[in-house]
Amino acid sequence: MALNYKSHLGGHEAPKRPEPFFKVPSCIIGPGEPIVLPKGTSRVDEEAELVVVIGRKCSKVSKTRAPDYVFGYTCGNDVSARHWQRNDIQWWRAKSSDTFGPIGPYIATDIDGSKLEVTARINGREVQRCNTSDLRFDIPTLISSISQVVTLYPGDLIFTGTSGTPAQIRDGDVVEVEIEGIGILSNPVKSEK
Repeated sequence: MALNYKSHLGGHEAPKRPEPFFKVPSCIIGPGEPIVLPKGTSRVDEEAELVVVIGRKCSKVSKTRAPDYVFGYTCGNDVSARHWQRNDIQWWRAKSSDTFGPIGPYIATDIDGSKLEVTARINGREVQRCNTSDLRFDIPTLISSISQVVTLYPGDLIFTGTSGTPAQIRDGDVVEVEIEGIGILSNPVKSEK
């Protein structure tokens, strides 16, 4: 979800409605799998995010009913190649390159996603911290808004947005995303050979 924390606007005008974008399924990787920095990228950043996992078919639902369609929550890292994001009309390369969607380590089904601490670390050093209570558009709003246009299916993922200024990742780094009640998603980083 683009620009869903005030601290991540960076001079951009605040959207009046949720601004989703797509990540292709082939970018998804699990805990411990390497994030591969593609050749030709000059800056790639981590983006620590809470990820909503949809539990049942969801079309044109209200904000009130939206929580009924949530299976659970997991940690996500919306890895982003910044120069492609700035220079391409669409964000498909910047957000969906192979390995640019780490998720895990578990899906928590019994937590409230509205007030969770989200922390990112690179090589043990904290680089991001936020709370999902600071989302500009809350989770029911995101689900309802998306479902007005696109039918969501079980297993679909909604990355809810990142806060502040994400940090650059480099070959040899280890990136962690920790969300209270879920656990720690950890992935090494390596350059494409």
